[in-house]
Amino acid sequence: MQDNYNREIKYLRISVTERCNLRCRYCMPLDGVCKKSHDEMLTYEEILRVSRVAAKLGVKKIRLTGGEPLIKKDIVSLASDIKKIEGIEELCITTNGILLNEYANDLKNAGVDRINISLDTLNAEKYKYITRIGEFKDAWAGIEKALKLGFKKIKINTVLIGGFNDDEVVDISSLTLKYHVDVRFIELMPMYDSGDFKENAFIKASIVIDKLKEKYGNNKITEINDIKHIGQVARLYKIDGALGFVGLISAVSNHFCKECNRIRLTSDGKLKPCLHSNEEISIKGLSEDEIEEKFKMAILHKPKQHDELSYTSRSHADRNMNQIGG
Repeated sequence: MQDNYNREIKYLRISVTERCNLRCRYCMPLDGVCKKSHDEMLTYEEILRVSRVAAKLGVKKIRLTGGEPLIKKDIVSLASDIKKIEGIEELCITTNGILLNEYANDLKNAGVDRINISLDTLNAEKYKYITRIGEFKDAWAGIEKALKLGFKKIKINTVLIGGFNDDEVVDISSLTLKYHVDVRFIELMPMYDSGDFKENAFIKASIVIDKLKEKYGNNKITEINDIKHIGQVARLYKIDGALGFVGLISAVSNHFCKECNRIRLTSDGKLKPCLHSNEEISIKGLSEDEIEEKFKMAILHKPKQHDELSYTSRSHADRNMNQIGG
């Protein structure tokens, strides 16, 4: 189904929980989330119901997110049931990797095609700082397990933060030289609650390419423009000899709204036409036919682009990232 700006909506991101086993400083408060009652959250069957409606309306790709999706009970069986829905061609999951060593094999057997793993630093002390409670070794064990199992695609997502990990750009990018992974640097977004970060933390993703060219030379860094990658929200580059790509997701400095083909569903049952809009359309408790009407409404309400984002112009989402789905 197309929105009002001729974008074909083929991608649904489903947050299966707001809860997480980490407390990343740009994502959620130190004390976690205010736990909602079971009745406020989407049921297993409601998630499947929305997935079936989405497939009927042309969605081909579903990503399960959180919070941390791997802490949700029955996440493996949920993944399996979604992958069986006619029309769903690709099932992905975004995780912090802490539990991936335990679940990766079951997820692959359930039909998960692609895994995105959040990793903002290769330094164990800095990892503990940014996650507040996490251990780097646990996340890295998850990455190694996923690599061993050979998922269709593994991406490492790094939130680029000035004064924190901009000095690691080359080291993190070099993972693409050693492993079959893509590394994607995502600009820090000024969300509802990101008070830990001052203005100098919000830096442009373009500095990544500057640093790579300084390290390897201009002629060793190639921008990827072939048709296979058209429509990607990330601008892709490749270091000469690398096994994977380096991607830049510049939602703040150079938004990609005209390529956005997604709708989001929060774990408490709200369809969000745009990450940075406060518009939410509730589908909790509705029949499949009613959900279809709401889903069509969400697509047709998708804005042309989000408002300006900067340190002083914050997102209008009115939620933390863990409440939306990373």
